[in-house]
Amino acid sequence: MLQPSWIELDSSALKKNIRYLTKRIGKESIFVSVIKGNAYGHGIEEFVPLAEACGVQHFAVYDAHEAYRALQVKRRDSNLIILGMLDDDQMDWVIDHEISFYVFSLERLNSAILMARKIKKKAKIHLELETGMFRTGLEEEVLPEVIRLIKKNARYLTLEGICTHFAGAESIANFSRIQNQLSNFIRLRKSLKKQGVTAQYYHSACSAAALIYPHTIMDMVRFGIAQYGFWPSMETKMKNLLSEEAKFTKDPLKTVLSWKSRVMSVKSVERGNFVNYGNAYLATKNMRLATIPIGYFHGYNRSLSNFGHVLIHGKKADVVGMVNMNMFMVNISHLPSVKAGDEVVLIGKQGDMQISVASFSELTNTVNYELLARLPFQIPRIVVSN
Repeated sequence: MLQPSWIELDSSALKKNIRYLTKRIGKESIFVSVIKGNAYGHGIEEFVPLAEACGVQHFAVYDAHEAYRALQVKRRDSNLIILGMLDDDQMDWVIDHEISFYVFSLERLNSAILMARKIKKKAKIHLELETGMFRTGLEEEVLPEVIRLIKKNARYLTLEGICTHFAGAESIANFSRIQNQLSNFIRLRKSLKKQGVTAQYYHSACSAAALIYPHTIMDMVRFGIAQYGFWPSMETKMKNLLSEEAKFTKDPLKTVLSWKSRVMSVKSVERGNFVNYGNAYLATKNMRLATIPIGYFHGYNRSLSNFGHVLIHGKKADVVGMVNMNMFMVNISHLPSVKAGDEVVLIGKQGDMQISVASFSELTNTVNYELLARLPFQIPRIVVSN
């Protein structure tokens, strides 16, 4: 392997997660795998075939570039939805490849109609309604024009979905806001139906909404963070594991991702010497140190200097000194048999010990989503089955 670290994707864990989440939403609702942000750091090219092997046929990406990447590896009968960015000059390619996309402005709707007319192929669209998040979405006042355009151009459009997105379903602090959004969505949906505009699918729930507010589960559920084995928040986890109706003896979600490297070299340092750059760490006793060949260039945060830890031989080894661009050092004084080439776990399990993404995120003062999405593209993703 040419890279100094690698990411392992556990196919067995993913299968368990998808099976569990599918049971939660029922057979009548379609499981949509959200793979934006490079599949939350798991790698689009590696993750899509894994999810398809678990029965998933619908994938959601953020932009046309992610759609292109997914298109290269997905099965012919799997479907793609673009949730976000789509330039006008990409519209013909998207329509021609029968990729669905969100419409959240009159400008995009008009662009879709013009391009569909030009290439003589229907655009598959999902109308995203503004219900109270105020990010993207069609405002109520433009809906009469939307209805007019859809009816007038029915030969150029397939109205595949009508949807919305909740503003923070993972937090109880947003309870009233979520309920108001749901009420608005139902009201607007009824209004559109009354005026003859209906869709094949209606959807509003993401991972958090589906797991906390089951009444938001409609024809589709857009599962992001949960399919990768992470609860959207601690509140979501407690609600699902500690509620009276819960029957779990252990967490039903299994982390798919692990991050590993190898010891590059071993060095002895005598008491009284500073380790690595500057004077960030002083050896107060004779020590053995191992150098790990990754640094902040590879996504190992500089804030972990003198603070983080890894697993070697199933034991914790603390980071000493500064995390450099391409390497950092750990204390292995308590691990006399460690040698160059030994496995190092940055995130994941080794023996009876584990460094979870949550604990790693807390050390770096980030959230799961951010840490995962920041894992560099160049780190190889390898599929395993544990």
